[in-house]
Amino acid sequence: MFYLAAAVSDFYVPWESMAKHKIQSASGPLDMRLNQVPKMLSVLRKEWAPAAFCASFKLETDPDIIAQKADAALKKYGMHVVVANLLANYKEEVVVVTQNEKTTVRRNSTDEDLEKQLIGLLTERHSDYINQSGTQSNCQ
Repeated sequence: MFYLAAAVSDFYVPWESMAKHKIQSASGPLDMRLNQVPKMLSVLRKEWAPAAFCASFKLETDPDIIAQKADAALKKYGMHVVVANLLANYKEEVVVVTQNEKTTVRRNSTDEDLEKQLIGLLTERHSDYINQSGTQSNCQ
């Protein structure tokens, strides 16, 4: 099982574009050009580990687009599960999205982190995947 929650950044500054010395503030306004980080989820699913159960995460700030983005990630990258959450309440609630269902997971006490419940649910989904497909991937 792969948990793919390491979306550190969607953009970066290429090495060849980096300043060689300290940028002087007296030089005036600064413009930066950022390149998009290559998406690796589909490479993981199709080439590196096609039989693995894969869960990715989708964090958004706009509640009107989160469901659409999670569904798109399922299809575009071949994920088995997308954990969708909003920045405003990411420690309190997530929605676990699969091709067949959407399950809301909420933090149930002030002492327990949401992740404990989430890991339990993802472990169940992983077990279901193993039972349905054996060692073969049928979700490509």
